[in-house]
Amino acid sequence: MTQSAARASFAAVFGSVLVRDLTLAWRRRTDALLPLAFFVVAISLFPLGVGPEPGMLRDMAPGVVWVCALLASMLSVGSLFAADLADGSLEQMLLAPQSAIALTLAKCAAHWILSGVPLIATAPLIGLLFGMSGPALLALVAGLLLGTPILSLLGALGAALTLGLRSSGMLLILIVLPLAIPTLIFGAGAVGTIDAGMSASGHFSLLGALLISTAMGAPWAIAAALRISTE
Repeated sequence: MTQSAARASFAAVFGSVLVRDLTLAWRRRTDALLPLAFFVVAISLFPLGVGPEPGMLRDMAPGVVWVCALLASMLSVGSLFAADLADGSLEQMLLAPQSAIALTLAKCAAHWILSGVPLIATAPLIGLLFGMSGPALLALVAGLLLGTPILSLLGALGAALTLGLRSSGMLLILIVLPLAIPTLIFGAGAVGTIDAGMSASGHFSLLGALLISTAMGAPWAIAAALRISTE
């Protein structure tokens, strides 16, 4: 197979899997909206628990948003491959040599579109609820744009490693949480740096480096884990 044909095959598999997952999610819109509902409800409860003091809410807002974003992302990633494994379609999609990486990237992209993008769109409203300033809101959204794809990739890796296991939800959290901690630290730290009147370019550079390294390594690890789970 020539290089151009391989690229065309990769793009065809990626596009078909992405459209398939988005179409299935549209048919189950209630389930697809569950992570967003959890994100909004969980964040809305924090002012009730810690009190309405504006300074405290403003200081804790970045960490609260990032932790809730991680939990909301993990809420839906557990079923990322389970349905395809149950109906046998996962084995069929893994048969072609070009399909494994395209499959993992497409599923991660679909998960990010369904869970990450709504969280990013909702973040400014959440920031206003916590009294964040305009520059801090921009830093929060920019950090989420860089960080939520990392959460989707790491979540997919955890889902592939725990596929078909009992108590997979708890194992998924135990695997993904340590890997996601740097993303949470740099994402929340960028907002804190802006509030302190300094540049957050270092935090964004580190988030970008994490995104590039995760995007380069995670799809191959996910594909290998899926092959092991289906054997």
